[in-house]
Amino acid sequence: MERLKGIILIISGSMLWGATGPLMEWLLNHTVLTVSFMLTIRLFVAGALLLMYLLLTKQDIFGIWQHKIWGRQLIIFGMAGMLGVQYAFVAAINESNAVLATLLQFLAPIFVVAYVSLSLKKWPPKYQVLGIIGTLGGLFLLLTNASFDELLVSRKALLWGIAVGLTFAFYTLYPARLMKEWSVLLVVGWGMLIGGLTLGIVSRVWQSNEWVAFTDLKIIALMTALIFFGTMAFVLFLSSMKYISAVETSILSSVEPLTAMVISVIVFSTSLGVWQLVGVFIMLVCVTGLSIAGEKA
Repeated sequence: MERLKGIILIISGSMLWGATGPLMEWLLNHTVLTVSFMLTIRLFVAGALLLMYLLLTKQDIFGIWQHKIWGRQLIIFGMAGMLGVQYAFVAAINESNAVLATLLQFLAPIFVVAYVSLSLKKWPPKYQVLGIIGTLGGLFLLLTNASFDELLVSRKALLWGIAVGLTFAFYTLYPARLMKEWSVLLVVGWGMLIGGLTLGIVSRVWQSNEWVAFTDLKIIALMTALIFFGTMAFVLFLSSMKYISAVETSILSSVEPLTAMVISVIVFSTSLGVWQLVGVFIMLVCVTGLSIAGEKA
């Protein structure tokens, strides 16, 4: 029964996160909102809500700042990890579409494997090499539809997509010790707040003329849904880890890009070629294979 609960949680979380991509794509394409403005609001509000929730549940949210080492790591995580991966993801959507941006985050395991191999100064195991080759092969099909003539996306979109994989790998690896010492929700809440504040200051959000967009109730509703879906997705994802294994989590989280794809087809009439769909399938299989083999190793 508890395993079923975990499966329901991870599928629900993955579907909600998968839905945020097309939602952001619509907002960027049909409103005056820019990547910086939308992300500043999203991160700041979501971070504030998480921290308020922790306060209401009688948890100490300020204790982490009494330790310089943890405070410093939290700031780095908020700026380079949380803001880095979120900005790269939204920028990739802005330059291409939600489906491509969501799938390109699956490049993260390749960068994780590369980092670990360099740290240990040895070649990765054969299963990891095969998984990487398969993932890159699937990516090639996704980006070209098996045509060597040209990419189906701009170079800028591809660069942002690679940045998604890189920053997602950093986001995964860097806060490991931080999250062991402190609660995950606390680290994520502060990370979002720090990321939102940083981007807001850099972009001078208070001077933006995009605030006028919030006179439209439709945009307010969509931004509220975006913040709610994103926050709930993370909470559901974390909650599922109590009931199912990391391997099951990895496999079931494949629902995320599939959700983004279905919504994009319905809302934007996004279409993928036959070889692109084959590439998507290969990428998902190889990333799942890397997770399963890694668990058994």
